[in-house]
Amino acid sequence: MSAPTTPTTAASGGKAKNDSSKFAGSFAPSFTVNVSKSTTNGGGAPVAGGGRAHPESALPAPDFTSPADVRNYCNALRALMVGISFEVSMGAEILKGVLATVPDPEGRLGGSKARAWRVSRKLTKAADSAAAAAKNAASCYAQFQQQYEEEINRVKHRARKPQAPRMDWARQ
Repeated sequence: MSAPTTPTTAASGGKAKNDSSKFAGSFAPSFTVNVSKSTTNGGGAPVAGGGRAHPESALPAPDFTSPADVRNYCNALRALMVGISFEVSMGAEILKGVLATVPDPEGRLGGSKARAWRVSRKLTKAADSAAAAAKNAASCYAQFQQQYEEEINRVKHRARKPQAPRMDWARQ
């Protein structure tokens, strides 16, 4: 036979009432963003080091030798910052939810939620800043196109010579 239990321990599943494991079941999902990009040079061969400024960088090297380099850099920065913005925003919400379960030491009504909001507000601001960085990266490329429209169009027209109709003498 099992040992007799008291009503307080039996109601809580056999755990003592002052057990600190009541916060152990909190929900905190993991969230991972994996970004992989294959870069090639003009001939189609992969660039050594992935075209990154340094191995741990998630952005291409800032060479800026052509409009395509500017576009690729701005697009990579925008994509990276959008992902980071979502990830940090989710982290802020999870942190706020977890901290809201910690009781207020003074027993104030809503005190634990207010403290959690004040702490998570900083992560929320970081997420907003990452979203603003993504917006500014996209706007940087749009501004580049506006400011250098003449040079870009001049090269585009030279690069694409119109095909003149050709006479096919074999077809008679």
